[in-house]
Amino acid sequence: MTYARTEPTDQEPDIRARPPLVREFLLVAGLFLAYKFGRQAANGHVEEAFRNAGNVWDLERALHLPGEGAVQGLLLHSQTLIHAANTYYAAVHFPATALFLVWLYWRRPRHYVRSRRVLAALTGAALVLHLLFPLAPPRMLPAAGLVDTGQVYGPTVYGQTPATDTMANQFAAMPSLHVGWAVMVAVGLIVATRSRWRWLWLLHPALTLLVVVGTANHYWLDAIVVGAMLAVALAVFRLPPAARTVPARPSRPDLRGSVEGSPVPAYAGGGAPEAFASAGSSPSFGAVGGSAEPADGADAGSRAPAWAGAVR
Repeated sequence: MTYARTEPTDQEPDIRARPPLVREFLLVAGLFLAYKFGRQAANGHVEEAFRNAGNVWDLERALHLPGEGAVQGLLLHSQTLIHAANTYYAAVHFPATALFLVWLYWRRPRHYVRSRRVLAALTGAALVLHLLFPLAPPRMLPAAGLVDTGQVYGPTVYGQTPATDTMANQFAAMPSLHVGWAVMVAVGLIVATRSRWRWLWLLHPALTLLVVVGTANHYWLDAIVVGAMLAVALAVFRLPPAARTVPARPSRPDLRGSVEGSPVPAYAGGGAPEAFASAGSSPSFGAVGGSAEPADGADAGSRAPAWAGAVR
């Protein structure tokens, strides 16, 4: 009889599950370039982007979502705080995700492959939505009455003229990949590690959500939509469980043939049972299969051998 035990995944990395480094580097770099060029190809739909922005703003009010201005108002109380929020938006998004993938590749290869697939699927789906639904961010929408904190306080990753910005597509607000990637980083690290402090990784997507809304770069609906898309991607590319169940080694019998906690017949250890003690007596087997019949004179109520109940 075998038992199962749960072992944490926080063990030495399984190098057999690690894909070739050069291939992975080229693949990730290719996906990143395809996304950047795809976003730029979707740039320029100014009228449609502002029309969609008005519809999203009205939908949020109809759904009674909190106004983005409430979050921005908290940040604008301190110039240091708003500058830190702009820096977090500009400097944490890509490096955090890249470090996440690098760490998984070296330390948790099984988790790396699935996480990379989820991120690739999420990013590809987001690019399609950017092409089909250009959306001006709330900082550009006059009805929102919000401040473009990046331009006013700095730093910013966007040009002053959105329609001619060659570095980024400013009309790709929905979905928010800042939020989507941050949630994936947190989920991946929580699943791949076993530290009791691992739940603190949830602070990354929480801070990211407050930053993208407070700097007026995204609507609440941008985060809600990317959350739904990420849930679908996680369901398709399921991550390894936080712990795996493996069969335990069966208990090893000692030199006398006994297993811990289990009785064994006396003859298994070399001794002779009482039924065979007298000279010239031997058991009678009714079949080659091994069912033993008791010797003549044995009690009819105990026709099964005494050791039959010991083996389970």
